[in-house]
Amino acid sequence: MMTQPAFPFALTVEPADGLIDEPRRIAISGLSPDQLVAISAHTLRAGGVTWMSQATFMADADGVIDLTRDAPVGGDYAEVSAMGLLWSQQPVDSTSNDLFADTVMQPLETTLTAETADGVRFEAELRQHFAGPGVERREIREEGLVGTLFTPAGAGPHPVVVVLNGSGGGINEPRAALLASRGYQAFALAYFKAPGLSPFITETPLEYLETGLRWAHRELAPRDGFVAVSGQSRGGELALLLGATFPDLVSAVIAFVPGAMVHGAQGAGDPARGGWKGTTWTRGGVPLPHLWQDNNAVHWHPWAGEAPPTRHHSVFFEGLKDTVLVERARIPVETIAGPVLLISGRDDRAWPSSLYSRMVVSTLREHGHPHLVRHLDFDDAGHAINLPIVPSTQLSRLHPVSRVPYTNGGTPSGNARGNDGSWAGMLAFLDEITGTAGAARPGFNP
Repeated sequence: MMTQPAFPFALTVEPADGLIDEPRRIAISGLSPDQLVAISAHTLRAGGVTWMSQATFMADADGVIDLTRDAPVGGDYAEVSAMGLLWSQQPVDSTSNDLFADTVMQPLETTLTAETADGVRFEAELRQHFAGPGVERREIREEGLVGTLFTPAGAGPHPVVVVLNGSGGGINEPRAALLASRGYQAFALAYFKAPGLSPFITETPLEYLETGLRWAHRELAPRDGFVAVSGQSRGGELALLLGATFPDLVSAVIAFVPGAMVHGAQGAGDPARGGWKGTTWTRGGVPLPHLWQDNNAVHWHPWAGEAPPTRHHSVFFEGLKDTVLVERARIPVETIAGPVLLISGRDDRAWPSSLYSRMVVSTLREHGHPHLVRHLDFDDAGHAINLPIVPSTQLSRLHPVSRVPYTNGGTPSGNARGNDGSWAGMLAFLDEITGTAGAARPGFNP
């Protein structure tokens, strides 16, 4: 899959095929010393949208450019980063924020094009897979549950991770598929904005999630009974809440950019049922107290246009000043009966996930939590910590439910480091607590 001129230039990608979390070596050889070459990366992502980046490099004295060691001399990123051409991509003629493929069972395909100053062009292909060989995908529509199950290759039983999305709703298939590719049976469970479920997060019953946890224990035969819950943003809040509410069903909690307390429905709320101040979670039909419930310290509305999107996170600091309400809305994390991993960005502009994570760590320490507690807090990373080696350039966006603009924060480079570090840190955490540390992982062998 390579086009070369008649002289000995070579653009290579090693490996050309691999899982999306696998770094690659991109190199050019056969150049003249100090020769300049521009490299562009075009990737077809969801909805047929092309994402692109470009950077220019100077060859060394041996006529070699190696992205694992060489920073660009100009372009869309400005540091040594083997995968900089992928994380620095932006959508072409589109406002799309969809980073993945239309189906996780197909790889993302990137065309790398190198061009010299005199117009010589040569290409190579790079493919990123979510699902490794042998990973099976099955839609789950049982007992009112809406989700997708990904099962690793090879004989089980496997530890199970229930994967929850954030306030965008839907089913987080990419993360679940990649977890299965790394040896974990992953159940991506929707709780709103999916077929047969409410389009809004408002008044989501915890009993629905309890059903999902019990189904996972009963139907998936988890190894050693291990069922972890992993969630992002509102899903991170929910993961902590489920661990605290159903400690006998949750073996470990993995909370990406979470809240430390229950919040109102916010940008995912039903306008007819209280909007951003509406109830998010119920149990036994009773609303759980939340931070926007007659908060005495908050006198402005961050989601109605009165304040710039970059100030959304400020309202959370205001909300915390109502200490009586904070105590009522606090998630009682001390009742979690297993290990806890917290992942946050220090420049989170959507809400203060770094502070919230520290509050959780402090509470668990105060109560002598007997299990592993780990907090990964990333410099220059914002709210949108994602899978590794995907574009990290979308710092501001429209909320997928309310369509109100908000800012994730971070820098593209910082977010990329947060993506890579959080994924590696999560796998290390899971391996450690499930007793699989050091075990051979499933790989990708096309």
